[in-house]
Amino acid sequence: MNPGPPDPLTASDAVKAASPIAPSEDSAASITGEVIAASHAHPPRVGRYRWTICALLFFATTINYIDRQVFGILAPEMKKIFSWTDADYVGIVFWFEVAYAIGQLGFGRILDKIGTRVGFACAMVFWSLSCMLHAGMATILGFSIARFLLGLGESGNFPASIKVVAEWYPKKERALATGIFNAGSNVGAIAAPLGIPLIYLTWGWQWAFILTGGIGFVWLCFWLRAFREPEAHPRLSPQELAYIRSDGPAEATTKVPWLSLLPHRQTWAYVIAKFLTDSVWRWYLYLLPLFFSSHFKLDIKSFGPPFVLIYLLADVGSIGGGWLSSRLISKGWSVNAGRKTAMLICAVCVVPVVLATQVPNMWAAVWLVGLAAAAHQGWSANLYTTASDMFPKRAVGSIVGLGGMAGALGAMGLLKLTGAILSKTGSYTTLFVIAGCAYLAALGIMHLLVPRMEPAKI
Repeated sequence: MNPGPPDPLTASDAVKAASPIAPSEDSAASITGEVIAASHAHPPRVGRYRWTICALLFFATTINYIDRQVFGILAPEMKKIFSWTDADYVGIVFWFEVAYAIGQLGFGRILDKIGTRVGFACAMVFWSLSCMLHAGMATILGFSIARFLLGLGESGNFPASIKVVAEWYPKKERALATGIFNAGSNVGAIAAPLGIPLIYLTWGWQWAFILTGGIGFVWLCFWLRAFREPEAHPRLSPQELAYIRSDGPAEATTKVPWLSLLPHRQTWAYVIAKFLTDSVWRWYLYLLPLFFSSHFKLDIKSFGPPFVLIYLLADVGSIGGGWLSSRLISKGWSVNAGRKTAMLICAVCVVPVVLATQVPNMWAAVWLVGLAAAAHQGWSANLYTTASDMFPKRAVGSIVGLGGMAGALGAMGLLKLTGAILSKTGSYTTLFVIAGCAYLAALGIMHLLVPRMEPAKI
């Protein structure tokens, strides 16, 4: 008995299943649509190794601030041990700023020539040894020399960090990355008043310098193992490298002469802003322990809670200020509008610090100073980033160095003014008024010089 004719549907299905012929246009379109939809639903991962680099910068900045804070935290006790006056103390820390100004200028050029890997490692070794050197000093001259050497070494941290951010991040992420690593300054400033009094009370002031100086050598091991330039890094995926370079083609690598930087309005906008505002931040680091000790009778055993609050707020400001401008830019704002809006908000938040000497309660003064510290760090995260916004990568180290030198010169001037005012009046009121007004003045000058913050034509 012969079988009947095959079922048409069954035969058709069988032919389609066995046929090597390509599917129809409608079928291909359907498949393509499904692939595109799937790719949007699950975009290829860019990679996150750049944030490992940011973590290294964060910890380097933390160590940087721990080492520079030791002397300030111990200031009330060192004055008693060595019978120093306020003018003696201010004179010693003045030499840190002299060296910092020299070092910032020099390190920027060195980094542009030898690269960040070797340059950053050299800076860390130099300042760690200089911190430990304090333990062997007993005179004003000796401590002045130790502070000078520490300032020379520590001056490499920020030019190197900003240059690394310019190398490892597209513009839209640079303010956030800068805010994160810059938050290390506040973590260091928190760790110092918590750990240093304990070390001092347990082992003496010499060990405070020795132990904190030794931390840098631990960081150095991680840095040398983990850091390379993006193009040469074996752990960086091609997708992440393409993302890092998404701003455009690679820039020329020819060196930028000093004289070609000085005529640009962008250079002076950055330098003047650093001169006016870095000086205020460094004044906080040096004088806040003495201010709270003399004005509110706070002793070294009680430094922890007030200073922890101040620098926790500063941490929030550092990350928040960087996040705000990055968020605005990602929403379609121009780099100019995003950066300056964030900086204006920070500048306004600094103003209430002028009341720090007028409030009768210590914790009210702590909150006022903490708000100003948070606003400064948000401001700083954005100001640092404008260097890479306005200048090519090969010039960033030099520009940041120029700005750091200006900040150190501003701090030197403010320290001299502090010594004169305290010797004559014993009051911090005028100094806090200067601190409260500096940021709005800096932003106004910056906007006049670079109203659109266009890149410098180097």
